[in-house]
Amino acid sequence: MKKSRASVRLGIVGLGNMGTYHARQVLHGAVPGCVLAAVCDTVAGKLGVYPDADAFVDSNAMIRSGKIDAVLIATPHYSHTPIGIAALRAGLHVLVEKPIAAHKADAIKLLAAHQSKKQIFAAMFNQRTDPVFQRVRSLVRSGELGNILRVQWTITDWFRSQAYYDSGDWRATWAGEGGGVLLNQCVHNLDIFQWIFGLPSKVRALCRFGRHHDIEVEDDVSAIVEFANGATGVLVTSTGEAPGVNRLEISGDLGRLTCEQRKLTFVRNETGTAAHLRTTREAYQPPATWQVNIPVPESCENQHLAVLGNFIRAILHGEELIAPAKEGLNSLELINGIQLASFKDRTVEIPISAAEYAAFLRDRIASSRIQKKTRPYRGAPGNYLSL
Repeated sequence: MKKSRASVRLGIVGLGNMGTYHARQVLHGAVPGCVLAAVCDTVAGKLGVYPDADAFVDSNAMIRSGKIDAVLIATPHYSHTPIGIAALRAGLHVLVEKPIAAHKADAIKLLAAHQSKKQIFAAMFNQRTDPVFQRVRSLVRSGELGNILRVQWTITDWFRSQAYYDSGDWRATWAGEGGGVLLNQCVHNLDIFQWIFGLPSKVRALCRFGRHHDIEVEDDVSAIVEFANGATGVLVTSTGEAPGVNRLEISGDLGRLTCEQRKLTFVRNETGTAAHLRTTREAYQPPATWQVNIPVPESCENQHLAVLGNFIRAILHGEELIAPAKEGLNSLELINGIQLASFKDRTVEIPISAAEYAAFLRDRIASSRIQKKTRPYRGAPGNYLSL
């Protein structure tokens, strides 16, 4: 592999919403040290708007071309694994859009192809760059809340219309996407969840498949998780509620931290709850508290751009990755565990059996009877195309 000392030659596979967004960022010079050297999409008509980049309709041809140093994979979920494996085996650096794979077994195969420490392999978990979540993580991990007792996260602001799901034949199908709100939208939140708290040891869940939309995958989920230390968590998400809410509440021995509408509020106990309830002579009086409104710096950088820039700097200068691809396995553990727990109607232990979930997914694909009629939706395709 040849690489310019001054810049990384990037190839982008998949020119849908996200691939087009990333391409435009690079073309506008928003990623120092990066040039758009090649683009690839199976729809040839999408390639002509990048006249200065080599165009390919076959990702393997682009990977073997010698024209690129790194590849950004922005294709539907199932193709992340074969394209990523091919790129890694060819010695390229790889940045893969979320999720890193459609399910755990595929993710394991993909991660196994990363053999060289010289190759940078990252995932587009852009919400890790949000100062709100960075501050929450710091507070939790520093012990400011004491032992964590309970976490409750309601994420129902992922609203999607039927028109959104009808816009592509791969969307919201087991064969085309591998899941619904958990795998496509809430994967960001589940990555943040495990990034802050670690992985739970058990999960129980109720997934509603096509509760709000004419789709076959989950669009409404309620899950209960248990951590090895006894702490518990409740996760609720949906693409069919409006108005939605995004509220994270963390209860610890030393108080309660609430995150909502980019505001962090910490109600701090003067004494720890565990010690207070054992020593107080009062029957009903909890510990005295004071309230702290924790300042959060405004994000001055686009989140996706921050991850892409970090990927390029990691290649050129050895900068530590914000989201190493190997950590993408953790959100898939949660997603597949929640789906499996709902389908089996039982508590599932984490880590899950990758083979068991793969068999579940094959059964869902084989039994699918959905007949999709695709049609374009009105308005701009998401909010990713503006600079």
